[in-house]
Amino acid sequence: MITKIMAFMYAYKKDIKGATAIEYGLIAGGISLAIVAAVFAFGGDLKALFSTLADVMADSRTKAEANL
Repeated sequence: MITKIMAFMYAYKKDIKGATAIEYGLIAGGISLAIVAAVFAFGGDLKALFSTLADVMADSRTKAEANL
C-alpha cells in the first residue's frame, strides 16, 4: 500500500504537463498587463493624434472635391 502511494507521488512530481499551460498563462497575463498600462499611459495622446489625422484627411477630401 505504501509503495503504491510513493509510486503515485513520484509519478505526480514528474508530470510537468500543466507547467507549460501555466507558463503560457503567465506570459499572456503579462502581455495583457503591458497593453492595459500602455493604453492608460498614452490613450489621451493617441486619441488626439487620430482626431488630428481625421481632421486633416477630411480637409484634404473637401479640397479635392472642390477642385473637381
